[in-house]
Amino acid sequence: MEITVVQIVLIFIIACIAGMGSILDEFQFHRPLIACTLVGLVLGDIQKGIIIGGTLEMIALGWMNIGAAIAPDAALASIISTILVIAGGQDVGAGIAMAIPLAAAGQVLTIIVRTLTVGFQHAADNAAEKGNLSAITGLHIGALCLQAMRIALPALVVALSVGTKEVQGMLDSIPEVVTTGLNIAGGMIVVVGYAMVINMMRAGYLMPFFYLGFVVAVYIHNLVILGVIGAVMAILYIQLSPKYNKSHAVAAPAGNTPNNLDNELD
Repeated sequence: MEITVVQIVLIFIIACIAGMGSILDEFQFHRPLIACTLVGLVLGDIQKGIIIGGTLEMIALGWMNIGAAIAPDAALASIISTILVIAGGQDVGAGIAMAIPLAAAGQVLTIIVRTLTVGFQHAADNAAEKGNLSAITGLHIGALCLQAMRIALPALVVALSVGTKEVQGMLDSIPEVVTTGLNIAGGMIVVVGYAMVINMMRAGYLMPFFYLGFVVAVYIHNLVILGVIGAVMAILYIQLSPKYNKSHAVAAPAGNTPNNLDNELD
C-alpha cells in the first residue's frame, strides 16, 4: 500500500501528539488503543487499527514508569506496528511481535531525550531566578517538542519507506516460517502480558467471574451483550457481598436502656 502525502502528514501529527501524551499522561493519546485506532483511521482500515490497538493494550497494561525505571514505549510500538501491518501488508500477529523490540527501542529513545531535557531544566531554573516567564514557557514547549519528535521522526521514516517497492519487496520476501513464528509469538506475548496484569491485581476472589467470562464468550459473540452481562453481575456482586454491605448499627447494651436507668434512679 502506498501512503499519500496527506496520510504521512496526519501520521506525523498523530505521532507528535502521542509522543507528548506519553510524557503528559493527561489525555492518554499514547495508549495503543487510541494511537493504533487513529493511525488505522488515517490509513483507511480502522477495524484493523482497533484490533492491533486492543491487542497491544493487553500487553501495555502493565507498562508504567516507577521512579527512575522507564517502561517500554507503547506509543512508538503502536504507531509503527500499525503502519507495518496496514501499509506494509503484514499479519496482525507479526505486527504484535514486532511491537516488543520497537517498544524497547522507544525506551532507549526516551532515556536519551530525558537526558537531553536536563539542560532545559537547568535553563528554566536560571530563567526563574531572573523572573523571565516567557523563557520558562519557551523551554517547556521546546522540551515537549523533543518528546514529540522522539515518536514522530521514526514514524515519518517508516511511513515514507514502507510504500516503496524496495521496502515492500523486502517485507514480502520474509519467509513464511518467520511470519508464522511471529504470529505465534504475538499471541503468546498477549497472554503473558495479561497474565502479568492479573498477577499484580491478585484479586483471587474475582477469578470465578474471569473463567466464567471465557465460557460465556464461547457461546455469545456480541460484545454489547457480554458487557451488559458483566455490568449486571458486578452490580449483583456488590449488592450481595458482605464486604460492601456491613451493618454500621451498634446495638445498645441491654442493661443501659433509658427505661432501666429511670428505674434505677427511682
